[in-house]
Amino acid sequence: MSKRVRTAVFPVAGLGTRFLPATKAMPKEMLTVVDRPLIQYAVDEAREAGIEHFVFVTGRNKGVIEDHFDRQFELETTLEVRGKSQALHELQKDLPSAGRTSFTRQQEPLGLGHAVWCARDIVGDNPFALLLPDMLFKGEPGVLKQMMDAYEETGGNVIAVEEVPHDEVSSYGVIGRGDGPDTGFKLTEMVEKPKKEDAPSNLIISGRYILQPEIFSLLAEQTKGAGGEIQLTDAMQNLMHQQSFTGVKYVGKSFDCGSKIGFLTANVVYALERDDIRPGFIKELRKLDLEEQL
Repeated sequence: MSKRVRTAVFPVAGLGTRFLPATKAMPKEMLTVVDRPLIQYAVDEAREAGIEHFVFVTGRNKGVIEDHFDRQFELETTLEVRGKSQALHELQKDLPSAGRTSFTRQQEPLGLGHAVWCARDIVGDNPFALLLPDMLFKGEPGVLKQMMDAYEETGGNVIAVEEVPHDEVSSYGVIGRGDGPDTGFKLTEMVEKPKKEDAPSNLIISGRYILQPEIFSLLAEQTKGAGGEIQLTDAMQNLMHQQSFTGVKYVGKSFDCGSKIGFLTANVVYALERDDIRPGFIKELRKLDLEEQL
């Protein structure tokens, strides 16, 4: 039997240059979609999937992320005194229990592969989930839970994938699809940003992974790749020679909140699904007479 996946790694050391000046002093992972930070959505997704230990790979000026997942006694006391029990409940339910979070530093911006490697001593010799907080997913169940279901059947390594138009494959990591249903099929290859005519499919790697601990030794030896960074995809390509990789074409919708368009779109979609916000939000949108701008 495969080892149970109990730990999730969240790389949150990025500089967020695409959102400057907003991210000059605030981590991009703390940007809010409606009223919840991006990192909270990722943690909620992991918790739903059964994750028990949350590992954050941080960098400079990211201390607010650690504060977000800590108790704030002054705030809690104030809410309790004022009778704001619902707000207090919302704060408390978002917190992992004591001892369930770990934080480690990535001192140099050497890429996603290096950030994952920085978590090696905390993860140890165990499989782990990797969630990129820039990518926000709407799915029922969540994308990581869908991947966990596949992992229970196949073991090995699992990657969430989604379809994009063939004209866009050159912007992504693309996989080759082997036998099996959408809920769990064999991966035959991975290609980073191929030309359209060379792409093995139009299925792209979408920011959610379940990886075996052998990836760490490969990352330790991995030379710098595209952009002068240590690329996770390069190490996964090497791991494919040793272990199986399963693809899950997840059911749901993704938002690339590392881009302004994806971030704004996510805010609109999530706001329209909130019963407490939707009526007033639609009313304000109608006042703007957007048809002329569209």
